[in-house]
Amino acid sequence: MRRTFLVLGILLLALTAVRGAIAQQAKKTTSATLSGVVLGPDDKPVPHASITYQSSGGSAPHAVHADSHGHFTITKLRADNYDVRASGKGVFSEWEKNVTVKPGQEKTLTLHLIYAKQIPKAYVNSKPAQQ
Repeated sequence: MRRTFLVLGILLLALTAVRGAIAQQAKKTTSATLSGVVLGPDDKPVPHASITYQSSGGSAPHAVHADSHGHFTITKLRADNYDVRASGKGVFSEWEKNVTVKPGQEKTLTLHLIYAKQIPKAYVNSKPAQQ
């Protein structure tokens, strides 16, 4: 009798562990991750840049912020096509259109901020160049 309870307990514990592993695997394969870095017009990382993303159909816009080294990570994305754009210090990147992410995929992007009609002071040296 005691041996039966021990075997049943071990079997139940094994089934619980397998079920947990399957659930974890399902989570990993159903969501995707999009990460990358935001570079300024000077090709240096832009700390705390804002990254805007939405499905290519235009629904559900969201935003995240880069860390102090310009790196960002967007997790738990559904498999879809996304449009992604970054901004920082008054400068924007162009839209990266139709970035496809598949279930379980980890995709990396580099977003380059481009000059506006007038260069923001944040990117201009404090001393003008003398000729």
